[in-house]
Amino acid sequence: HLLHHKTKKTKNTEKMVLYIIGLGLGDEKDVTVRGYELIKSADLVFLEAYTSILCIDKTKLEEYYGKSITVADRNFVECEADQIYLPAKTKKVALLIVGDPVCATTHTDIIIRAKEEGVPVEIVHNASIMGAAGSCGLQLYNFGQTISIPFFEENWRPTSFYPKIKYNRGGGMHTLCLLDIKVKEPDFEAMARGRTVFLPPRYMSVNTAAEQLIEAEETLGEGAFSPTETLCVGLARLGQTDQVIIAGTLEELKEQEFGNPLHSLIICGDTHELELEMLKQFIVEGSKYKLDEKET
Repeated sequence: HLLHHKTKKTKNTEKMVLYIIGLGLGDEKDVTVRGYELIKSADLVFLEAYTSILCIDKTKLEEYYGKSITVADRNFVECEADQIYLPAKTKKVALLIVGDPVCATTHTDIIIRAKEEGVPVEIVHNASIMGAAGSCGLQLYNFGQTISIPFFEENWRPTSFYPKIKYNRGGGMHTLCLLDIKVKEPDFEAMARGRTVFLPPRYMSVNTAAEQLIEAEETLGEGAFSPTETLCVGLARLGQTDQVIIAGTLEELKEQEFGNPLHSLIICGDTHELELEMLKQFIVEGSKYKLDEKET
């Protein structure tokens, strides 16, 4: 009888789990086999939709996984996260994250809160920008702190990322720059007239990031990087069939065509021979950054 009771208990705990599942960088098919099986067996499925985006529509995911999916926007994740983890006390809940689940601090917060409520959390990893950035040829071992670059507004032009670039480059390290995403941002003018309206989504391009970095260097002038000499790499839609990688100086990159989001940018530190060899294929034609001279 005791043995029977124990088995029953194990079965029950098995069901009460919050699965946080990475979807990778491509489309609905980039999920791992384990992730796919867990989504298929879940009672509730949420898709976190503001720290990154997939190149496909939610309906595509629903068709492929055979599940109805609730989109969790910024407000939902930050203010109503208990609707994601509390049901996991009695049901199997899957929270889907574009890329890898542990690459954004938001998800760490959900993990902590779920565990405080006694909800077991299991993470299913996948490819993320943090790893895929290496596809340009720069070695991941040589990266320093990752930074976020927010959209400059008329009266708000933060440069808190600048000292981190300076610190990284001072140690010869590359800097991965994650570029701003504005989804479901309130339209304050419409709200002042009593209507709840959201602005259309905005995704920062490599071009805008390059312009803002140039402005930051001009404003602060501490020589963290040179807009006309430091080698940088613009990345767009990494992990997708139409990904774009272009290397050059910031002045050159701001003129290049990268296409649809999501974009990222790398500011190089000290580059090694092997890295330069790989970067050759991506360099802007006639670039001021002379790769061949650097190797000699």
